[in-house]
Amino acid sequence: MLRPLIASSVLGAAIGSVLAASVLFARAEATPGTVFIDNFIFNPKGLTVKAGTTVTWTNRDDIVHGIAASNNAFKKSPAMDTDDSYSFTFTTPGTYQYFCYLHPQMVGSIVVEATTGSNATQ
Repeated sequence: MLRPLIASSVLGAAIGSVLAASVLFARAEATPGTVFIDNFIFNPKGLTVKAGTTVTWTNRDDIVHGIAASNNAFKKSPAMDTDDSYSFTFTTPGTYQYFCYLHPQMVGSIVVEATTGSNATQ
């Protein structure tokens, strides 16, 4: 009676560890193209990604924010309330300056690099 109980406890601990590791790995995978908005700051303020990367801005502030490119290089986001997100896929290498169109003092940039082995140029 004790042996099955010990075996199920060990198995449960092992499965729990694997699940926790997979959640951490999945979260790490999403991080490179993520910008958080918190306390009227973009974090990170500057982000470098490869062409084809989707960047997601997530509002963690308790104030509404919106994303707009300084030169209209990408579509403006709708107003984002707390925990709302906006995503854009950057396909062309270059530097993209953006700001919060509700709070223009909030600025950031995305640097998009060519993918290795592609014909894209900067």
